[in-house]
Amino acid sequence: MNKTQQILFDEPGPRAQRRIRIATVVGAILLAGALVAAVYQFASHGELAASRWEPFTTWPIWRYLLNGLWATLRAAAATAVLSAALGLLLALGRLSTHRPLRWLAGAYVEIFRTVPTLLLIYVTLFALPQYGLNFPLFWKLVVPLVVSNSAAFAEIFRSGILALDRGQTEAGLAVGLRRSQVMALVVLPQALLQLAPSLVSQLVGLLKDTSLGFVVSYTELLYSGQVLSSYTHLLIQTFLVVALIYLVVNASLSKFARVLQARNGRFGGRRGRRTAELPPPILEGNTPR
Repeated sequence: MNKTQQILFDEPGPRAQRRIRIATVVGAILLAGALVAAVYQFASHGELAASRWEPFTTWPIWRYLLNGLWATLRAAAATAVLSAALGLLLALGRLSTHRPLRWLAGAYVEIFRTVPTLLLIYVTLFALPQYGLNFPLFWKLVVPLVVSNSAAFAEIFRSGILALDRGQTEAGLAVGLRRSQVMALVVLPQALLQLAPSLVSQLVGLLKDTSLGFVVSYTELLYSGQVLSSYTHLLIQTFLVVALIYLVVNASLSKFARVLQARNGRFGGRRGRRTAELPPPILEGNTPR
């Protein structure tokens, strides 16, 4: 468990690890049983018949679903960029030496971490237009997602910065850098490198949040599936295909996060070995003659 994870979570002990393994096995057995029961029910009601899956072998159906996936990725990309930028500013605000700025940033994070995203979408959809703020359809989804996810990104950035050794900051200040320069040139690059897996994992949840686009009638993947099922009358088949698409995209992001975590672990191990191989410093008074 790295330093960032130690700040966010307590490392489980032997008993907790044993309980986690038992719960994992029991959960896997229950999930397998539920899947078998679901397949049996689908087969007994004719939902697995080839004729009911034939429409999904045609290009127009897949083109419609892929257009919905593209809309989902566009909303997720815009939300990720804006949330990360705002989250970084909030994290720096929470670490600021100015009390009013620190208080405002902390209040924003604590409030919007607890407010449901769906409620924020309702505010954007129904409340703000009464005050003249009527966003385009795309931004009616993106703006609430940015407000909600920026608070989560802020905590990720803050935990990564706090996880770094304070000696990094002290060394930068010792060579004459200003505190802002130390943060920009020394602390943030190292923190972002360590936080890359956590940031990618946050993107998985963010991508799933875009499914709330159906509330504002934004034609993302889930809403496209809903429209398609009403047209083809193949509800189960359509949403199973949509779930498969989500599974592939999110599994790819999760795999990317694990790869980054493994690379960071190897990088940290090599850096530690290089540090251990350095010769001891020559102290004054012990210099060879």
